[in-house]
Amino acid sequence: MKRLLHTPLLLTVRRIALLYVVLMLCRALFYLYNAAQLGPLGSEWGALLRGALKFDTASIVYADGLFVLLALLPLPQRIYDSRIYRGLLYGYYLAVNALLVVATNLADAVYFRYAQKRFTADEIFFADNDNSVQLVGKFLAENWYLGLAGAVLIGLLACGYGRRIRPERLGGGWRGYVVRTAALAAAAGLCIAGIRGGFTRMTRPITLSNATLYTPDSGRANLILSNPFCILRTAGSGGKVRYAKYFAPDELARRFTPVHAAPDSAAVDLTGRNVVMCILESMSAAPSAHLRPDLYADLPQQGFIPFLDSLMRDGLTFRRMYANGTRSIQAMPSILGSIPSLRTPFVLMPQSLGPSRQLPAILRDRGYATAFYCGSERGSMGFGAYARSAGVDRLVSREEYEERHGTGDFDGYWGIWDEKFLQFAGEEFAATPEPFFAALFTLSSHHPFIVPEEYAASLPEGYTRIHRGVAYDDLAFRRFYERFGREEWFRRTIFVFVADHVSSEKFAPETREYPGNMHIVGFIHTPDGALRGEIGEIVQQLDIMPTLLGLTGNRDPYFAFGRDVLNEPDRPRWSVSYDGGFRALTDGGVLFVPDGETAPEPGAEPLDAFRALIQQYYTRVERKNYTTDD
Repeated sequence: MKRLLHTPLLLTVRRIALLYVVLMLCRALFYLYNAAQLGPLGSEWGALLRGALKFDTASIVYADGLFVLLALLPLPQRIYDSRIYRGLLYGYYLAVNALLVVATNLADAVYFRYAQKRFTADEIFFADNDNSVQLVGKFLAENWYLGLAGAVLIGLLACGYGRRIRPERLGGGWRGYVVRTAALAAAAGLCIAGIRGGFTRMTRPITLSNATLYTPDSGRANLILSNPFCILRTAGSGGKVRYAKYFAPDELARRFTPVHAAPDSAAVDLTGRNVVMCILESMSAAPSAHLRPDLYADLPQQGFIPFLDSLMRDGLTFRRMYANGTRSIQAMPSILGSIPSLRTPFVLMPQSLGPSRQLPAILRDRGYATAFYCGSERGSMGFGAYARSAGVDRLVSREEYEERHGTGDFDGYWGIWDEKFLQFAGEEFAATPEPFFAALFTLSSHHPFIVPEEYAASLPEGYTRIHRGVAYDDLAFRRFYERFGREEWFRRTIFVFVADHVSSEKFAPETREYPGNMHIVGFIHTPDGALRGEIGEIVQQLDIMPTLLGLTGNRDPYFAFGRDVLNEPDRPRWSVSYDGGFRALTDGGVLFVPDGETAPEPGAEPLDAFRALIQQYYTRVERKNYTTDD
């Protein structure tokens, strides 16, 4: 047994386990140091612990991935026995973890009190001040007990490493080589899963915003996080926020402000109604014969979403709705928070954890139950994490569906088939106290563009691979309306339909270039016909939150980069996005501001207003503040 425990594999397991212990002790010190600000943990501690283990795993992989590789390489035993190689491993383990695990996490305890965020790559860029050394010395003197605690933890790493233990060989010859190679391969797989946050293809590498999956409170989200994850995950996307400061503060606010004044009244008042926001995967305007009849003039198949087209004719349709980005993760803050993603997806920036007042949070504070529905597994693609940070209380995912309906409706790639998940969501809506807000993200109209076998022969094949998928989603919503359309909660609900972005599958030349490659489905439907008509002017995803706040009777100031389409005629009518430079689609053409522009010639009012929007955006990102407070 002793020989087994001294093999390179189990010695590595022992040393990695010790890092988990040290990280948890650092987190305990972080909490004790900031307990007055973070508040009591109460019943949240279980969820916080689960989240902490996930981020600690990523931190350990970032810091000690090379150590694991060196410790498990299938080398000859004489190398493992050499004092030089053993000293190299020990020196790496102690130096890297003393700095990245102990020192930075304990420094976070002090830094968080001042900055309200974890130590990230930003601070590395800012640490070139002439007085940096003096500041470090000052903080260390003021917080000497943390320095003492750090020394104890580094001592624990040094003693617990087991430097004097000589690695034992488990098997010789080619069998031993195979065992060591298999151990290395398994460790590599576990490291990749640790960085990504899971094993499945739906899981993307976790970011700082994933901490909000375990708590909606941004302060406690920082308690879950750990370093070196925060530093290395933000390297390249962090650093100092670069932007041109075109205007002085007073002039900036005059040219464009994201702060909306409290309205006295609204053109249409639907106060107290439920809100269901259906975010449609890859649903461009092209499959709609209602929005783009010109594309089907000489074709036998007239569009692929006839039911959604019928809802557009019966609701308030935005004929020229444009996406603010090209990825789903960019659509989430645009739709739920009226916050664009310029240059870098907003949710991938460490500054996205700053205080905000987004649509779900505003409605929640007015008595709405809030939920986010997505048929993928919990935590996939970062959707649920962002929804929590936006004010959503309840996440409903594949796990909840399969708990009630079994595992037979998984599409094999992304999640539950949309028709099945919509039926399940309707059952959940019916059981939810009113008023409620729910965002629902569809999945099926996505690569690899498959549909349930039972519909493969009956749905139109279409002109691109996605057409059968969007036709399936259209059928799914038809069945949803047929089942729940007569229920009272349904008639008291505002249904918002908006795509996340345009699909890569395009069949018409005009949909392959800007702005056609950003033109998406967007409309609002009220089953009782309270809201009807068409908006022909340019509308963007950023406009959805302000418009819904106007419809639902909001009378308080709020923060948004979009406009209330029905109640704010004086705000710019444009759609903003980024593609190597900043651009805004307007009725008068495309405004373009080069990235890195520093001293532009004075422009016409629309162009200067757009520059003001860019400056306002990065000013708020720099301040990490997305509220009406300056």
